[in-house]
Amino acid sequence: MKDITQPKQAGTTSFPCPQCGKTTIVRTRHERQIATKYRCAQCNFEGPN
Repeated sequence: MKDITQPKQAGTTSFPCPQCGKTTIVRTRHERQIATKYRCAQCNFEGPN
């Protein structure tokens, strides 16, 4: 698992957790391209699906 609170880079996006909305999830362009998994620290939602 990776740290989901890393600083922004070019092509990075952030969004609220799809399940609870309490945590902001940050994804780099590369992480989205290779479908790196992430987990919400509040509700343990795991994506991408």
